Amino acid sequence: GGAPMATDAVARSASAAKVRADPHPSIDALDREIVNLAARINAATYDFLVLIRCFDERAGWLAWAFDSCAEWLHWRCDLSLNAAREKVRVAHALKTLPAIGRAFAEGRLSYSKVRALTRVAGPANEDELLTFALGTTAARVEERCRELRYGSGTSTREAVRAQARRALSLHRDPARGTVSITVELPLEAGELVDKALDRALEPVLEEGASASPELAGESWSAQRADALVALAKAYLSGRKDGSSRTSDHYQVTVHVEESALRGGGGRSGLPIETVRRIACDSDLMVLVENHEGEPLSVSRRTRTVPTALHRALWARDKGCRFPGCGRTRFVDAHHIKHWANGGEHSLENMLLLCTRHHTWVHEGGFTIEKDYADRWFFRRPDGRAVPACGYRPEDMTDDGAEAVTEYFDGHASAEELEAAHPFAELRPPAETSMVREAPASTHCLWR
Repeated sequence: GGAPMATDAVARSASAAKVRADPHPSIDALDREIVNLAARINAATYDFLVLIRCFDERAGWLAWAFDSCAEWLHWRCDLSLNAAREKVRVAHALKTLPAIGRAFAEGRLSYSKVRALTRVAGPANEDELLTFALGTTAARVEERCRELRYGSGTSTREAVRAQARRALSLHRDPARGTVSITVELPLEAGELVDKALDRALEPVLEEGASASPELAGESWSAQRADALVALAKAYLSGRKDGSSRTSDHYQVTVHVEESALRGGGGRSGLPIETVRRIACDSDLMVLVENHEGEPLSVSRRTRTVPTALHRALWARDKGCRFPGCGRTRFVDAHHIKHWANGGEHSLENMLLLCTRHHTWVHEGGFTIEKDYADRWFFRRPDGRAVPACGYRPEDMTDDGAEAVTEYFDGHASAEELEAAHPFAELRPPAETSMVREAPASTHCLWR
């Protein structure tokens, strides 16, 4: 296939030279040459990555006293360090993805698509993903690959990192008379904030029903800023919103394949353990869709945890069951064996946990087990049981440098040590809901 490809490249180059010679080329001619040039860039990028892989496999970067091929690329080819790392990663991933590599070499796949595909493609799904990528946009390929990545068990680390990165900063600018607020939240928490701002805008929109928010005198972003101030005032004054409230006001949807929820892999809009946590105590609605994503039927909404069972849990637990906690606000009913995996909706299989400890159990590595007396207890990520009545001095003696040394003796990196620890502090969310997508065409809606 080398000779035909070379002939095509020569023809395209001659065509491009002809267009450049014309001072006023037609729009169609420009369109054609831009597309042809993009294909040549794709093919050249594939060759570039093959060379990078060969260079890295032979450790050529050692000749310049660098620690990695990415650092050499950063220096030698004027790439940012992050871009260089991605180039090296994709170059090595393509070695085991012949079909994707062939399409890339022929110019039919862009680097943006290949970069996304190499994060999730393997021998089992390479052909399916390639067919999908060739018929859609790079944005949709990115979305599909992100869903597949979130649908795997390894996405828990991403959830931990997103939770650890949450932050809010407030900067006062007296010269301009303004305050800038910057916040970073996990995706599901950010969606709740977005819904709350929309909800705060509803009274304003109802009063001025003749104008849509986009066409109002104030800009849409200015109205949302006012909505944030309204939320703050309502919270500080302790006012209750007298308008009718339905679950639809707080509905946040996330698509997840049923197979992913059950631990068998698949697509998910959020890290799968985050989905499992939110689905523990929610409303459930099954949506059947065709392969084009069009709804065919919708079931009645049912409660994952029936009201009577909720009352029994509260009568027994009185609040969060994590040792030393006892919170009574923002508390969820947690399935010890998740209902998606056949766990029962029963007192024997459920505990009340606050948002913080519920997240520790799902995303933070904590587990719940039974002791010799058939009583539930919590186990930390390092394997030690959490005492029911507080720590004794001997429980904590190896939590310092000795524990770190012991950990590194049997583990590969400090990153793993960080991932093994729970979050320092988790904020309680408002109500949330989401959609579960079954592999064929079934979806479930949680609130």
